[in-house]
Amino acid sequence: MAAPLDPRTGTPVVAMVGGGQLSRMTHQAAIALGQSLRVLASDPAESAALVAGDVRLGSHADLDDLTAFAQGATVVTFDHEHVPTEHLRSLQAAGVRVAPGPDALVHAQDKLVLRRALADAGEPQPAWAQVDSPGDVAAFAAAHGWPVVLKTPRGGYDGRGVFVVGDEEAAGALLEQHGALLVEERVAMVRELSAQVARSPFGQVAVYPVVETVQRDGVCNEALVPAPDLDPELATQAQELAVRVADRLGVVGMLAVELFQTADGVLVNELAMRPHNSGHWSIDGAVTSQFEQHLRAVLDYPLGSTAMTAPVVVMANVLGGEAAEDHWAGPPLDERIHHFMAHWPDVKLHWYGKGQRRGRKLGHVTALGADLAEVRARAVAAARYLADGVVDPAFVFEEEHH
Repeated sequence: MAAPLDPRTGTPVVAMVGGGQLSRMTHQAAIALGQSLRVLASDPAESAALVAGDVRLGSHADLDDLTAFAQGATVVTFDHEHVPTEHLRSLQAAGVRVAPGPDALVHAQDKLVLRRALADAGEPQPAWAQVDSPGDVAAFAAAHGWPVVLKTPRGGYDGRGVFVVGDEEAAGALLEQHGALLVEERVAMVRELSAQVARSPFGQVAVYPVVETVQRDGVCNEALVPAPDLDPELATQAQELAVRVADRLGVVGMLAVELFQTADGVLVNELAMRPHNSGHWSIDGAVTSQFEQHLRAVLDYPLGSTAMTAPVVVMANVLGGEAAEDHWAGPPLDERIHHFMAHWPDVKLHWYGKGQRRGRKLGHVTALGADLAEVRARAVAAARYLADGVVDPAFVFEEEHH
C-alpha cells in the first residue's frame, strides 16, 4: 500500500512527537523540502507549536493521543526518546511506520539495554554493571575505584539522572530513591566527542565530521567542528563506530553517538536517535543540516552532502542566565537581539521562542571562519551577551549601536 501523502501538497506527512526546539528546527527544514511536518505538543506555547502549521495537542505517554496523531501520517518520528516503548510497538502493529522503530529506539531510552548491546557487539565502552544494592556498588568500586558514576537507566538527559558518588552510603540513598541503577567507572577522559550519522531504511549512511562538545554542569555549551587536534585515524574510527552501531541496531534517521575520548581511544557514553545538540552547527556549517538529513532518512530519500561550508564552525548554546531572573534590570530580549545583530553581523542566531529561566536552552549561535580561536571567541561572546547582556571586553559596543 502506498504511503499516505498530504492531499494539499502531494508530499509526505512527517509526524514528529515532541514540541521542543528540535521539532521547531525540523519544521524549518521541512518547509524548504515541501514536506508537511505535524507536531505533537503538550502545550500550545511549546517551541515548535508556536510556528508549525499542523499542531496536535496531546501526551507522548498516552496511546490514544499517539494513535490519533499518527492517523494519515507517512512516518512517525521523535524529538525526544521518552515515548513508552510498548506504545510504539502498538503503533507498528496497527500499521504505522515508526522511524526509528522501537527495537532501535529502546537503546537510546534504556542505558542498561544499550550497555548490553554494546557488550554483545564488542564495542568500546566504560566498565559497567547493573546494581540493586549498596553492596553491589561497593563490589564494583573495589574493582574499578571510587568515585563511581550512577545513572538512572531511563529518563535522564542534560546531566539529569547522573550522579557521581564516592561511598557506599551515598550510593544506598540513590538506590533507595530510584531502584536499580547502572554503575559505571569514572572515565579518565581527555574530552567529549560526538559522532553523528544518518541512516535510511535502504541502508544508505552519511557521516558528519566528529565534533568536540564542551560540557558544563552536564549541558552542552559549545560544539567545535571539526574536533580540534583530533588524530584523523581516531576520527575515522569514531565515524566507523557510529556507522556500525546504526547498522547493528537498525537505526533510521539521525544517530548521535556521544563519546569519551581517553588516552587509549574512544568509549561510547550514550546514544540519541534524533537530531542532537551537537549537530546544530550543521544548519549554517554543513551543506545538509542534521534536520534536513533526518527528514531525508525517515522518508527514505537519498541523503545529502555532509561537507562543511567553512574550515571551522563553532556553535554556542544560549543558556538562560541573569536575564532570566526576576531581578534582571538589564536590556530586554529585543534590545539584546538588536545589539547582537549590529555587533556580530556574521554570527547566525537561532532563537527557540521559549520562556526564559536559568540554565534553559533558549537558542544557539553559530560562527564560521578559518581560525578556531577567533571563531570560538565570536560565538561565545555573542551567546553570553544574548544570555546575560554581558559584553566581553574584547567586544565593546560603539555608542551609535545603543
